[in-house]
Amino acid sequence: MTTPQYLIEDTPEELAAAAARQAAWAQRILKHERCSHEAEAKAVPAFARLLDLAETRNSGQIRTVVQFIAATYNGRAWRFDPFDLRGLDVAIGDDMLACLDCLRWATSDLYRLVPNGDARIQAMLRAWGLIAVVQ
Repeated sequence: MTTPQYLIEDTPEELAAAAARQAAWAQRILKHERCSHEAEAKAVPAFARLLDLAETRNSGQIRTVVQFIAATYNGRAWRFDPFDLRGLDVAIGDDMLACLDCLRWATSDLYRLVPNGDARIQAMLRAWGLIAVVQ
């Protein structure tokens, strides 16, 4: 009869390897947390600026800003073409990229990071006449 695997003692090498795997995993988690917080810290003021532009201005670039905000609000309902970034002022494009970085690290939805974000975006969508395109 053979001894069940769970009763066999791990060798020191196996224990060291398991400890190394746990340490590596912990480092990945810490890195993700750090990157997430850094991205969110940059995105909050950037998203607030973009939303303010969408609520108060009406130029060719602002239509693109509105479409971007809509896509970050619900990407299935509203699409955004990343090539539209090429036609924007640098500061606006930089704010959008900060928002995308925050979405990449996915700690929370952007609209939840600004005061009354949901209501403000709903009002913006109505004001700009954007209709959801669900596929």
